[in-house]
Amino acid sequence: MLIRVRRPGDIDPREITDEGLYLRRREFLRSAALAGGAAAFAAAGAPTASRAARLAPGDLAALTGLVPSPFSTDESPNSFEDVTSYNNFYEFGTDKEDPARHAHTLVTDPWSVSIRGEVERPGEIALEDLLKPHALEERVYRLRCVEAWSMVIPWVGIPLGDILRRFEPTSHAKYVAFRTLYKPSQMRGQRRRVLDWPYREGLRIDEAMNPLTILAVGLYGRVLPSQNGAPLRLIVPWKYGFKSIKSIVSIELTRRRPATSWNVSAPREYGFYANVNPEVDHPRWSQKRERRIGEFRRRPTLPFNGYAESVADLYAGMNLRKNF
Repeated sequence: MLIRVRRPGDIDPREITDEGLYLRRREFLRSAALAGGAAAFAAAGAPTASRAARLAPGDLAALTGLVPSPFSTDESPNSFEDVTSYNNFYEFGTDKEDPARHAHTLVTDPWSVSIRGEVERPGEIALEDLLKPHALEERVYRLRCVEAWSMVIPWVGIPLGDILRRFEPTSHAKYVAFRTLYKPSQMRGQRRRVLDWPYREGLRIDEAMNPLTILAVGLYGRVLPSQNGAPLRLIVPWKYGFKSIKSIVSIELTRRRPATSWNVSAPREYGFYANVNPEVDHPRWSQKRERRIGEFRRRPTLPFNGYAESVADLYAGMNLRKNF
């Protein structure tokens, strides 16, 4: 399938990062080098609960050798404070501030990911070995939440398709299923039955292999903070944010469409595809406009979150109202 990709131009990471932010607190920095590739991946230490909500870039290890991406938008990113203090991560609570307050309890080192199902080379792999052969790219993407707010975030990650190819998907692989860590002792929100834990998500195989889809390990040139899904999360920029599963421990390639957490919990409100479609309202609110965090006025929501030129062909002939 021919995929058309908009290329707004390379963006140097220095152009989007306020270097003044990098000069603040560094008390709990700890890092572990990742050999190989064009980047070094470092694990962040855990801040105290009182400091977690005021996280600064200097509190996190820097990622080096980043490759700017032609897939980046030229829109101005939200601030580091916006991105790290306004989150949905129900494993730590249902308020927007809960992840920043409580995610310091998450232990991200060591970390491993299980790759199984319809692949020729299944197995469990340490995070550093999963990332080692790949260059880390900086991708400045729009994020649109199903709740009708949005941000622009400078992620650091690796194309998911590049990783999946290493495990040699079979011809029977039609979908990719993801699962979050289940650890109620570290993730206090899992002690409540808000959802059927652990959190699960899924993509069609062609969606997973699309070059826009990445596994993120950082943002703003730094290691991914725990409240943003450390150490590994999915980013699918043309879909609503709940599709971007966090703290991934399992990737399974399947023949059948996998169950996904929000679709199981509220199927009338959250479809499997979760494509951003301003013409399909949520049962309780309109999706035609969105509130960009940090702005007063609402703006129109774009089909596929502005990435239609790159992904609309994936859904040719589909009823996007029925398959929402």
